[in-house]
Amino acid sequence: MTKVFRRLAEGDLGVVRVILVIALIWIYFQANNSHFLTAVNLTNLTLQTAGLGMISVGVVLVLLLGEIDLSVGAVSGLAGAVVAVLNVKHGWAAAPAILAGIAVGAAIGGAQGAIFAKIGVPSFVVTLAGLLAWQGMLLVVLGKTGTVNITDPGIVDLANKFFSHAIGWIVAVGVVAAYAASNLSRRRRRQAANLPVPSLVAVAVRIGLVAAVTFAAILVFNADRGLPLAVVILLGFVIVFDAITLRTVWGRHIFAVGGNAEAARRAGIKVDRIRIGVFALASALAGCGGILLASRLLAVNQSSGGSDTLLLAIAGPVIAGTSLFGGRGSIWSAVLGAVVIGSITNGIDLLSYPSSTRLLVTGAVLLAAVIIDALTSKRRRAVGR
Repeated sequence: MTKVFRRLAEGDLGVVRVILVIALIWIYFQANNSHFLTAVNLTNLTLQTAGLGMISVGVVLVLLLGEIDLSVGAVSGLAGAVVAVLNVKHGWAAAPAILAGIAVGAAIGGAQGAIFAKIGVPSFVVTLAGLLAWQGMLLVVLGKTGTVNITDPGIVDLANKFFSHAIGWIVAVGVVAAYAASNLSRRRRRQAANLPVPSLVAVAVRIGLVAAVTFAAILVFNADRGLPLAVVILLGFVIVFDAITLRTVWGRHIFAVGGNAEAARRAGIKVDRIRIGVFALASALAGCGGILLASRLLAVNQSSGGSDTLLLAIAGPVIAGTSLFGGRGSIWSAVLGAVVIGSITNGIDLLSYPSSTRLLVTGAVLLAAVIIDALTSKRRRAVGR
């Protein structure tokens, strides 16, 4: 038990800590409103967090570098506007319009990353300028109409399509099978390389927990309208980028640059190239998130990507354990953080609390997470890790 508490204090079991927080939040809101844990509300909760979670995936990549991108909210709104205007006003089909919106995001991120990496302007300043500029560009793209309503099924279905019960179960079985195969394969590779390996019991427990959560989620979705396409899209992106960051050379280079950029440079890593690529990907993912948000709302307007989108997209991963100091974190923190924030927002809305309460609670949770991050980083340095 002492070992568990020590690992929690050092941040090794951050996922456990976040899951406990989610459980406490859900217990509180369920105790005060019995509708909170119904299938309908939990499905709506996942739809509310899908777009924000997608933006947060890109934010995690930037945070792993030890940098910040303050433009992701504005970029998400601009990308959504580009898709809506091309589709509605210019008659583009859904697919090319969506690709154009993502390309706009990637181009913006690449340009900002180049200014940061090549010229040396701090990422905070570059992306703060982007925050202002891309909000202005959003108004230019929308023009005098202000609001563009989306009706094309190719865009609308992204956040409003639900799969049948049978397809939901097929997807669940596939996810669990893939997770089991991945864990067993990794264990065999480590064993073949004479590296320490977890016991089969530990692997079986992990697979069992993932299976339990996956099948429970499908039961909830099927009790409502079925598995949402938006959830499949988000989890697909998370799984892909989690594999990229953990199992590719490029991903390991991101952690190395975030941990110590100068040491990474001396080791032969192309630091500038890594930074530009990460910022381009982050903005492209922000564009994907903006398109999901536009699909869910069936429209884009002058406030798209504004309000607290940026703050929540950054707060989510930090709350879920991704370090602000770089070099430590997980892509899954984007999903877990979005669930924490979405649960707070959803529960407060159900209880009809004022908006001020939501902001105060979210701010308090974020501050607590940052304090924990700072303390765990300090403890890691103290023990020489």
